[in-house]
Amino acid sequence: MKNTRIGSIDILRAVTMYLMVFVNDLPTVKGVPAWLEHAPAAADDMGFSDIIFPSFLFIVGLSIPFAIENRLKKGESRRSVFLHILFRSLALIIMGFFHVNLENYSKTAFLPLPYWEIIITAAFFLVWMDYKDEKMKKWKNALQITGVVLLALMAVIYKGDSPNGPVWMTTQWWGILGLIGWAYLLCATILLFAGEKLSVITGSLIFFIFFNAASMQGWIDFLYPVTHYGILDLGNASNSTLVMSGVMISALYRKHPQAFQKNALLFLGIAVLFLAFGFATRPLWGISKIRATPSWTTITAAISIAAFVILIFLVDKKDHGNWFRILKPAGTSTLTCYLLPYFHVAVFISLLHLRLPVYLRTGVVGILKSLVFALIIVLITGWLEKKKIRLKI
Repeated sequence: MKNTRIGSIDILRAVTMYLMVFVNDLPTVKGVPAWLEHAPAAADDMGFSDIIFPSFLFIVGLSIPFAIENRLKKGESRRSVFLHILFRSLALIIMGFFHVNLENYSKTAFLPLPYWEIIITAAFFLVWMDYKDEKMKKWKNALQITGVVLLALMAVIYKGDSPNGPVWMTTQWWGILGLIGWAYLLCATILLFAGEKLSVITGSLIFFIFFNAASMQGWIDFLYPVTHYGILDLGNASNSTLVMSGVMISALYRKHPQAFQKNALLFLGIAVLFLAFGFATRPLWGISKIRATPSWTTITAAISIAAFVILIFLVDKKDHGNWFRILKPAGTSTLTCYLLPYFHVAVFISLLHLRLPVYLRTGVVGILKSLVFALIIVLITGWLEKKKIRLKI
């Protein structure tokens, strides 16, 4: 394919990122309907918030074949591309590792939590900013070194709480960005070295689904030290399933990008298979995002595929991409958009204690507030993008 940018993928990424900011803000609202929230861990249920993260993982998979092809076409060796994949994954894992340790940050730590949060987020920008501006390029090395030093310093002074007393930074889980990083590393590496062979992609996807199932059934508990804390953290493979499902759909789409009807029928057929598997196995483990059950994994993959088909029709076939223009920065500066709310929480909520009146944070009005907040974050992301301030890993 000559065009490495696919409008439907960019817009699906933008819409998903906008909705991720929205659902992350919903906990600030009182009286939110249960169907909008995350379902409890023990429940056999799924709320709207439970489909956003898997949609983003699916989009990561959609983008991988295009990204790898683009680099190889530029003359990069597979070794060079692998190093890019490795460092990109490492960046996400590091950011996720710092973020997850916000959860048990101690009130008795040397630095109050809001300041620690502001400094690590600013350090992320310094280290991983896209230094395209000519004036900034000459300061790139100094700024990146400053960011690394700040992260190292924040790690040194960190103090967390635990039932057994004070602890240092721990990997109780990897955070949203870290989970994306591990799944991206595994799936992108498979595609890079196996090539865009549907047999390998499909085989990997089936393996991940059944690994997820085996993990839920307790059949592979003996592998826990390796799959969760080894050289490659596979977890229970639910995240890798979602990323690889995106890789498979992308590989199929790339074969005949103009054959909308053929692709739509094929993709929706795959979505139906995912749905059938998810609901057929539901009695075994239920639908649960928190427990990352195979039913939740495959059902949300089906929803993502259906959403992609709709956007292929609207954007790639009917050229209605302008409908989503306002959300575009969330798709082109996605990591920037994700990180900006951390500044908001630390500065305006924790330090300045600025909160809207309760009636603006309750019920339908509160939900509208969260939708507006997410839009403001996207607009600020766009403004920063114009100023050439954006992260790129």
